[in-house]
Amino acid sequence: MIAAARNLVARRQTEEARDPVMLALRAGITPDAWQANLLRSAAQQMILLCSRQAGKSTVVALLALHKALHKAASLVLLLSPSLRQSQELFRKVKDAYGALEAGTVTAREESALRMEFSNGSRIVALPGKEETIRGFSGVALLIVDEASRVDGRRRRLAADESYCRPVPAYLACVAGARTARNP
Repeated sequence: MIAAARNLVARRQTEEARDPVMLALRAGITPDAWQANLLRSAAQQMILLCSRQAGKSTVVALLALHKALHKAASLVLLLSPSLRQSQELFRKVKDAYGALEAGTVTAREESALRMEFSNGSRIVALPGKEETIRGFSGVALLIVDEASRVDGRRRRLAADESYCRPVPAYLACVAGARTARNP
C-alpha cells in the first residue's frame, strides 16, 4: 500500500515536471487556454502583451515556481518596477506554493522577497533598480513584470548579469501601456 502511494506520487511529480499546467491545477488554478499554452511553451523568451487583470502575473508566477521546484539549483529572478510591485508578484508565487500539498521539494527559507527550496533553487523578487539587480549570476529564468515600466537599460543589465549566456526571459506588459516610444 505504501509502495503504491509512493509510486503514485513519483508518477505525478514526473508528469508535473513535464507539464506545468499540472502544477497550476494542483495549486487550484485552472489556466485559461492562452495561459496553458504559455505554461507549455518551449520558447526561451517571450513577451506577453495583455489587458489589465488578464492573469499575466499569475501565469509568470507559476512559471517561476515550476522552474524552482522541478530544476534543482535554479535561480529565478522576478523584476518589477517598484518594491511594492515586486512584493505583489512574489505574493502570487507564495500563494501558489502554499496551495500545493506537501511535496518532495520544500521551502527552507522564506522572506517577503525571497524563497529558497530544499533542492537548492531560489526565487528572488527585485525592484527594477540597478543596485538591486547587480550581483546575480547563473540566472535560470528572468521574469520582468510590467516590463514597459522597467527601462530597457535595467532589463539589459539583468540579462547581462547572467554572464552573457542566453537567459530564458518573459516580459509581461499591459496593452496600450505608455513607454518612451508610445507616450
